Amino acid sequence: MSGPTRLYMSMSLDGFIAGPDDRAGQELGRGGGRLFNWLDDRNEPGINGEIYAEALATGAVIAGRRTFELAGRWNGDHHDGVPIHILTHHVDEDDVPPGTAKFHTDVATCVAEARAGAGDRAILVHGAGAAQSLLAAGELDELEIHLVPVLLGAGRRLFDGNPAELQLVRSLEGRDATHLRYKVG
Repeated sequence: MSGPTRLYMSMSLDGFIAGPDDRAGQELGRGGGRLFNWLDDRNEPGINGEIYAEALATGAVIAGRRTFELAGRWNGDHHDGVPIHILTHHVDEDDVPPGTAKFHTDVATCVAEARAGAGDRAILVHGAGAAQSLLAAGELDELEIHLVPVLLGAGRRLFDGNPAELQLVRSLEGRDATHLRYKVG
């Protein structure tokens, strides 16, 4: 049995995952860094540390091309050498991704290969574009939203379109974030 495809995403209370003007050199946009203050506790006992450890226990990563590039391609290793699968609209044959990363233009193939690589562990999903593509294809099983009590007012939204029914299966209160896990469908 394979683990779930699970989006891990920090988000402001008004639904933004990055502040305005997110780009190379300002990857989280203006004010978007506030969404990740909860990670200051990632190596400490407590809820935030537990959530971070869960993310690092995943067996593969699926991300969108934009996220992959803004993250410096994770220098070829997101965590522990797990396979990295990048959803993209176009693959340049001269562009060879580093480490375990592999480009995909087909969502189903991407998910199938990630599941094979992850075994029974969950697949960590990064990026709004990847999450939207997986949701539209019926391949996103869960959302782990790190809800941060801040209003950014503008920026990049997590979901625009793609209606879905969600079921809350877990709510944990950490410092600087409430961690909400939803099952899709």
